[in-house]
Amino acid sequence: MGTCWHHSRSRTRRLSRVTQIQELVLKIHSRCNIACDHCYMYELADQSWKSRPTVISEDTVTHVAQRLTSYAEAHRLDSVSVILHGGEPLLVGPERLRRICGEITRILSPVTTVDLRMHTNGMLLHRPQLEVLREFGVKVGVSLDGDRSANDRHRLDRRGRSSYDKVLAGIERLRSPEYRHLYMGLLCTVDIKNDPVVVHDALTALNPPGIDYLLPHSTWDNPPPPGITDSPTPYAEWLLRIFDRWEEQGRPMRVRTFDSVLSTLRGGPPLSEAMGLAPSDLAVVETDGTIEGADSLKAAYDGAPATGYDVFRHGFEEYARHPGVQARQLGIEGVSETCRRCPVVESCGGGLYAHRYSTTSGFDNPSVFCADLRAFVEGVAERITERAFAPAVHDTGELLFARDKLTRDLLQRMNDRAVGDPGPEPDSDSDWSEAWQALLSLDTDDRTAAELDAVLSHPYTRTALRLAWDGPADPALIAPLVVAAAVRSGAGTTLAWEHPAARLHLPTLGTLELPGPGRVEVTTDADGLLVRHKDGEGTERVPLTTPGADSSSGTARWRPLDNGGPLVDDADPFRDCFPAPVTEPLSPGEREGFRALLTRCYALMDERRPGWRSDPRTLVATVVTPLSQGAGVQLGRHAPGALGVAVDAEPDDFVRQLPRIGRRARLAALRETTDLAVPGSPAGHLLDEASEALASGCGGSASQSPDTDGRAVALKEAHQALTELAELPQRQLTETGTALADQLWAEWREEAGGRG
Repeated sequence: MGTCWHHSRSRTRRLSRVTQIQELVLKIHSRCNIACDHCYMYELADQSWKSRPTVISEDTVTHVAQRLTSYAEAHRLDSVSVILHGGEPLLVGPERLRRICGEITRILSPVTTVDLRMHTNGMLLHRPQLEVLREFGVKVGVSLDGDRSANDRHRLDRRGRSSYDKVLAGIERLRSPEYRHLYMGLLCTVDIKNDPVVVHDALTALNPPGIDYLLPHSTWDNPPPPGITDSPTPYAEWLLRIFDRWEEQGRPMRVRTFDSVLSTLRGGPPLSEAMGLAPSDLAVVETDGTIEGADSLKAAYDGAPATGYDVFRHGFEEYARHPGVQARQLGIEGVSETCRRCPVVESCGGGLYAHRYSTTSGFDNPSVFCADLRAFVEGVAERITERAFAPAVHDTGELLFARDKLTRDLLQRMNDRAVGDPGPEPDSDSDWSEAWQALLSLDTDDRTAAELDAVLSHPYTRTALRLAWDGPADPALIAPLVVAAAVRSGAGTTLAWEHPAARLHLPTLGTLELPGPGRVEVTTDADGLLVRHKDGEGTERVPLTTPGADSSSGTARWRPLDNGGPLVDDADPFRDCFPAPVTEPLSPGEREGFRALLTRCYALMDERRPGWRSDPRTLVATVVTPLSQGAGVQLGRHAPGALGVAVDAEPDDFVRQLPRIGRRARLAALRETTDLAVPGSPAGHLLDEASEALASGCGGSASQSPDTDGRAVALKEAHQALTELAELPQRQLTETGTALADQLWAEWREEAGGRG
């Protein structure tokens, strides 16, 4: 175990918790039928493969599954991913592969959902192997470095012959209708000697669901190959040419590196181990049962991934607490001082951990690709910046319209994907199509369109669509939207779909208790719903209340939402998008108490800040969701029209917090619909700081404004943020962002001049 694992030991002690291990790379065969000259396992510093069994034993597989099951049970993990790896995992043969998959599934399935995957070179993707993979639902990623010329530059077989034709044949079999749903994507190692557009076009011709471009494993001791020009950032230029091509194509598939940067630039999570500050949740088990760190560490030095643990004597709980593992859990504190000062660190994250290594300072360095990573992130940020002026910055109505258009665009893209890439379940495709046609009918009828708008503008509708974006087009997502709109407008429609839960929630209306999960058929008319459960069994008539009706008028099976003011939604399955826990659905008495609390809060708000509802600087919430005790008042993530209020909230605190939260909601909605600054630039944070400070320093009536000293401090902070913003290069703000900055300056001058 090298000392470099411990370079952040002092930081490691500050960890408050250990990140859960949710992804296991399981080496089932330690040899390969291709001799790639850039392979980290056979060609780089760590050569431990030579002393390990060629094939994992059945006893070792059992121990791995038992250890992982115990860990998943202890941490109540909803799912774990097990990635079958090598060497070349398909060298185990179809029968041994079936036993391995069967043992893992048998032991883990009673406790958690098992997500089986495989990383293969694709040469052995023949029908017997594919049948086993289909039997256990194993998703498959295939390594391919581009066209024949690019691929054969490094990926020759052990006799020096091309591997290209056999890999393509394997991919074609994987793409056939019976196995297509297992096709996860392609992994390509970057070689800047290859033409990037030719490489990308060769990969996209194979219609992969995703592509992952991997930088070649290098360290400061073993730097990457130089470019063929004098450019200081050849890898960034190579990737940006592909990014431009991907954009031209309309982003037809996921590209993990690109998606990760796009996510982090917009404030989302990183999506790749190689980029971003997310803690590692990965463990590796070798064919002899040893538990190690990420495979990429083999590029650093001999023994770099070693922990001293194995599945026969140790569990994954011990592995997760290993100092070397914890060193990768520290976020911003786990990167070098140079990285912490870098403006793109949120997106870059210091690069892949192994790429930071040097013998002189261990892993306490920026990535050896540092300049390339920064140039790539900044290049993407500039390319995606929407610089056109958005009227929404001056008009709340325009802002709401633009936000609702995003929801509709997301729905349209999900439908396009459903039509263009049919899934393995024909009934599901048909159900989605029927629900989509019903939605279009509601949308094109003047008598029903407004009610569909009301459902689609419900904050949790967009939250649900965003969370479901990576999965298949599920009729259980769209059908309840259509049913809710039909009920609201009194329109007649009939839809059937597989419903995965025992509750059917109709957004903006309420929740219907079903006998259980299963197929439902719902017919709407002016009198409510007719629900048939499980192919005609359990038919019942449900008289629904309409918007604005008394929520106490429900039945034993139907629970309407409280709509006696702002909609109180305590039941939507996607409402859990706040920084604090939401409550379980409230009892009738609790709902009455919560409504009374909201009435007091809003009455006090009207008294102390008259006119707040029409303040153009804030966005008024349309939905309120009760939060657990002590949670205060919160803004929902991805749902700027939703407000979370604790069941024990204090009206005085509500009045203090609501203007600030309204400002945050407006900024969140603006950022969803346009760009205020180049993504990832300091300008975005400075706009936030100025707006927050002004919210603290400005009040309604003088008697209820912050105290004089507090107001002075807040105005000083706002001035400081706005001054720093003005000193940045002008190009960091868009036209819309400049208009917002002007609004904040005008507000500051009014407050500073009017209050001394």
